Amino acid sequence: MPEDERPPPAADLSGPSWLELLAEGEIEVLGRLPWSSNYSFLATVRRGETEQRAVYKPGRGECPLWDYPGGLFRREVAAYELSAALALDIVPETVLRPDGPQGEGSVQRFVDADFAEHYFTLLNEPLYHPQLRRIAAFDLLANNGDRKGGHLLKDQEGRIWGIDHGLCFHVQGKLRTVMWDFAGESLPAEVLSACEALVEAVPEAVAELLEGDECAALRRRAVALLRKRRFPSPRDDYRAYPWPLV
Repeated sequence: MPEDERPPPAADLSGPSWLELLAEGEIEVLGRLPWSSNYSFLATVRRGETEQRAVYKPGRGECPLWDYPGGLFRREVAAYELSAALALDIVPETVLRPDGPQGEGSVQRFVDADFAEHYFTLLNEPLYHPQLRRIAAFDLLANNGDRKGGHLLKDQEGRIWGIDHGLCFHVQGKLRTVMWDFAGESLPAEVLSACEALVEAVPEAVAELLEGDECAALRRRAVALLRKRRFPSPRDDYRAYPWPLV
């Protein structure tokens, strides 16, 4: 983001402080983000003297899908809650807002990223491979049906974040991703530990946002990953890649 468009710096906001700001701050829509099939808005969130950028996705701006129910914004929040509960810290802070300017939707911390970077450029740097593996493994758990290369953002500190999780948590296998380069490798230890926790119980904050059969499917995926312990390869009989790729 150009210097003259960056928001005032936050005073080292912690995760809980970000959640409080996103949940309680006043939302002002600045404009629609380009290249989104559903309505996604760049917004400013203000609370007191704190002002930061956010991404607001209202339910009324979603295009109907034949294979996913409405309310994709709830899955955006569920992905954050799963990432946070399992201490994977992959998804930027995201909250459910019933009172958004365009109605109920999700509000997510805007990542001030280098938007020239994406999965395929990051893959060229072995330094980023541990982060990429963790995100790819998270997608297996969440059953991510739309992991494009541009859904990975590298922030100013070199941290990689995953965004756009509206097409996750389907009961049926829907995995579509560009991140097949780790096929056959061992799953990260931290993700296997997360799977063990999920087998015991789906976090309450996640379960509140999903249907019962979706929670059961999430636990089954955790069991399967613990059994296989390796990244899968794409199936020949299945559309394993999203379109477009970036």
